[in-house]
Amino acid sequence: MEPADRIAINETIEAALDGESAVFVATVTGGGEPPFLELADKLLISREGRRIGSLGRPQVDTAVEAVAQFAYTALPRIGVQTLYVAEDGATTLRRHEAHPGAAEVMLQLWEQPARLIIVGGGHVGLALATQGEQLGFAITVIDDREDFANGERFPMAEHVLCGDLAEELDAIVFDETVHVVLVSRGHVQDERALRHSVGRSAGYVGMIGSRRRTATVLQHLRSEGYDDRALEAVSTPIGLDIGAETPEEIALSILAEIVMLRRGRTGLRLREQRVHVPDLP
Repeated sequence: MEPADRIAINETIEAALDGESAVFVATVTGGGEPPFLELADKLLISREGRRIGSLGRPQVDTAVEAVAQFAYTALPRIGVQTLYVAEDGATTLRRHEAHPGAAEVMLQLWEQPARLIIVGGGHVGLALATQGEQLGFAITVIDDREDFANGERFPMAEHVLCGDLAEELDAIVFDETVHVVLVSRGHVQDERALRHSVGRSAGYVGMIGSRRRTATVLQHLRSEGYDDRALEAVSTPIGLDIGAETPEEIALSILAEIVMLRRGRTGLRLREQRVHVPDLP
């Protein structure tokens, strides 16, 4: 592999971690038996299909690109997985389906940390920012009131934006790393913010409110021509059913839902999934 390609791949990964477009990188970690792929060879596939480097065989590069295009939009996010490659070019992501002597290629999606966009700087917004930062989210808070959108109130946030909700949301580039939570001071503000959040490829959009009120908001947007599938994807009423009452409990239920969806889990109690070992004789 050319040294210039290695440098370019490393620089592109660093840019992705710093907030630019995500990148998908394949690295040969096992060349096969007998070896037919070169250990440590790399291939980067951009979201637009641009390639840097190669794994040495065109059919393998093509197989990696197919996985990359799926991974860019997949939920839950797929951070690392292994592709098994046979010498005849056959590939699989399942170890038990791999041919004897298959080479192993590590596939990695490199992207910026998950972002939590909190619309509303009130009590629930503050609890969300506090807990979200502890969970590793990059926090952005938006409110149109200076008393609720300032760095002193939200020292944990990377960005605190005070201004028109619609304008501030429109200025943010959405992708699957973005998680938008609408918890502003009233349904009018939340509905307006939803118009500028839904259908923009965010990994999560959630809106607080009762079933009746949120159903009315969704019907308003539906009547305005917003896509049904995008509206159906909105998490509202928001969060998991844990009986939350305080702002901190509400924030916990919302963040639990977001983590559950990011990890592709069910939200069931773990004790309901435990293995029952039969009694020994």
